[in-house]
Amino acid sequence: MAEAAKWYVAHTYSGYENAVKTTIEKYVTNQHLEDMIIDLKIPLETVTEITDSGSKEIERKVFPGYVLIKMVMTDDTWHLIRNIRGVTGFVGAENKPIPLTEKEVAELGIEKHEVVVKYAVGDNVRIIDGPMNSFTGVVEELDVAKNRVSVRVSMFGREMPVELELDQVESLED
Repeated sequence: MAEAAKWYVAHTYSGYENAVKTTIEKYVTNQHLEDMIIDLKIPLETVTEITDSGSKEIERKVFPGYVLIKMVMTDDTWHLIRNIRGVTGFVGAENKPIPLTEKEVAELGIEKHEVVVKYAVGDNVRIIDGPMNSFTGVVEELDVAKNRVSVRVSMFGREMPVELELDQVESLED
């Protein structure tokens, strides 16, 4: 069942996001719905506020009034979420929630797809995706946290750095 789970967005009263998340987590545990409601997220961002007394870091909700839920959508799970105090409904048309696309999930950064990097700075690599497909070059910089790699590629007799995502490059030693 977990393979059929998709990310949905539940709309809540402003300020009720944490209460809604906690209530859903309790329902999931009490009714053994771990295979139907997989994950809950309230996207947060860390912001530095500068005041007269100095600066401090605070966490702020990226989408106030919304909770992201990875779940298998059935009539029962729809009713469960919909009838929780503080939830006003799902994002979608009328009573038909619309799941987030894979691209939207990736852009929001709510699911981390782990990329195994089999190359290091100084290694020869081949570009396997994008407009530079099949070019080879040398890894200059590697930033796993940001999912970026900088490769020096020779093109038209000149060497130039190219910024790519980690999964767009493979090691030539394979």
